[in-house]
Amino acid sequence: MWLTLLYCVIGGAALLFALFSWVIPYIVQYHPGLAIFWHDRIEERVLDTLTQSTRPQRLLAAVQKNATRGDPRSVVLAIDQFCRQKEWAMNVGDEKGCILDSVVSEVNPGAVLELGTYCGYSAVRIACLLPPHGKIITLEFNPDNAAIARQVIAWAGLEEKIQLVVGASGDWIPKIKEQFGVKTFDLVFLDHWKDRYLPDTKLMEECGLLREGSILLADNVICPGTPDYLEYIRNSPRYKSQYFKSHLEYTKVEDGLEKSVFLG
Repeated sequence: MWLTLLYCVIGGAALLFALFSWVIPYIVQYHPGLAIFWHDRIEERVLDTLTQSTRPQRLLAAVQKNATRGDPRSVVLAIDQFCRQKEWAMNVGDEKGCILDSVVSEVNPGAVLELGTYCGYSAVRIACLLPPHGKIITLEFNPDNAAIARQVIAWAGLEEKIQLVVGASGDWIPKIKEQFGVKTFDLVFLDHWKDRYLPDTKLMEECGLLREGSILLADNVICPGTPDYLEYIRNSPRYKSQYFKSHLEYTKVEDGLEKSVFLG
C-alpha cells in the first residue's frame, strides 16, 4: 500500500514538473492571452514563492553571473539567455530588440526618452548605440524595478549615458524640460503601461518635447495591445507611421513595434 502511494506521489510530482517545465510553456508560446497570463500571473508567482526572490532579482543574478562587467552587449546577451532558457521577462527581447537597434542606429539620437525601464534591458541596448554626446532619460514607476535597473546599468558601465528617474510618466513629462534641460527628444521609446501610451504621447505634444522629425517607437502594440494609441497615431496628420511585425518577447505570439515620425 505504502509503495503504491509512494509511486503515485512520485508520478504525480513528475507529471506536475513536466507540465510546469515543458508542456504548458510550449502551449502558451503560441497563444497571446495564455502567454501573458501564464508567465506573469502563474510562473512568476510560483518561482517567487519557491525561491523567496523576485523575477528582477533573479534576472540581476544572471547578469552578475554571466555578463562581463563594463560590457553592455554581454549584459544584453545574459538577459536574453536567462529569458529564453530560464524564465520569461517583459523586456523588448532579442527579436524586437534588433528592430529597436536598427531604429536607434538610423536616428543616431542625441536625446532619448524611454517610458518604462523595468530592469534596464532596453536602456542598455539603446545607450550602447548612442553617439558620444548622446544620453537617455528612462522613467520607471516601480522603485523596486528601478533599484534592479540601476545595478544592471552599472554592470554594463553605462551610468554616464543613462539617467534613471523613478516616478509616474504623467508626473514627470511636464517637468522634464525644467529638471533636465532637454528641449526636445530625437527618439522616444514607449514600453510602459499600455493605457498610458496615448495620454503620454499627447502630453509630450502639449509640453513641446517633440520636434519635427522626432521618432516615437512603441512596443507591444499588438500584444497585449494598444488599440487607442494605434488609432490615434495612424490617423493623426501629425504623424507618419510604420508597423514592424515581430513576436511577443521570447515567444511565437504575434506582436510588433510601431514607428511614428512626428511631422510637427
